[in-house]
Amino acid sequence: MKTIIIGDIHGRNIWKEIVSKESYDRVIFVGDYFDSFDIPGIDQIHNFKEICNFAKSSEKEVVLLVGNHDLHYMNIGQKYSGFQPGFQFDISSILSENNNLLQMIYRFDNVIATHAGVSPVWMDENFGDSWSFDDLADKINELFRYRPRSFRFSGFDPYGDDPRQSPVWIRPSSLLKSNTRNKSLIKDHFIQVFGHTSMSQEQISNRDKWLGPRFFGVDTLEIGYYLIHQNQNFEYNKV
Repeated sequence: MKTIIIGDIHGRNIWKEIVSKESYDRVIFVGDYFDSFDIPGIDQIHNFKEICNFAKSSEKEVVLLVGNHDLHYMNIGQKYSGFQPGFQFDISSILSENNNLLQMIYRFDNVIATHAGVSPVWMDENFGDSWSFDDLADKINELFRYRPRSFRFSGFDPYGDDPRQSPVWIRPSSLLKSNTRNKSLIKDHFIQVFGHTSMSQEQISNRDKWLGPRFFGVDTLEIGYYLIHQNQNFEYNKV
């Protein structure tokens, strides 16, 4: 089964070129559909509508994950950098209209995909001993449905580099640390795929040295890359 994983959108429509040139069984968008600094808000909204229409009409599986630049339009009481007050109502409305398409985490095979990554520290703080590796994805998605404020920015680091941060906010260094020091090592059970923190060409070329074998960053659209998973292998492709 072939899966295309597309990083942070931020209004870009390059995803159309990716899905038109690839044969695939599944497409995963890791979120952040809004808050571009150079694409007009109205175009961001139109692009998200097209992504939703693609998800609804495609004969293949299309997964839409939520990022921090989507979450702050969901009445969570926080606003982050890039927030567009002039389009707040329109973006909130279209997210609400397509709420049934959105999820916080997606699991397939031994892979979990989120916007920023899952820290076992955050899991323990939110679920205590009531979670297991078998129900990790279900627990997170259920929490998002009923308590979306649980995913808000927390901690003292202004960049979000804290193991207690949620799956839309944690940064790679804290994600890796949390998965080596915590008693519940998610990395022993799952490979994680996430966006949120942009990767350079050099980091893609040396990904294993930067992230290790169990973590794949996909915030790479800005430099024209996306990720393919097939036959238990991962490969970065250039648009």
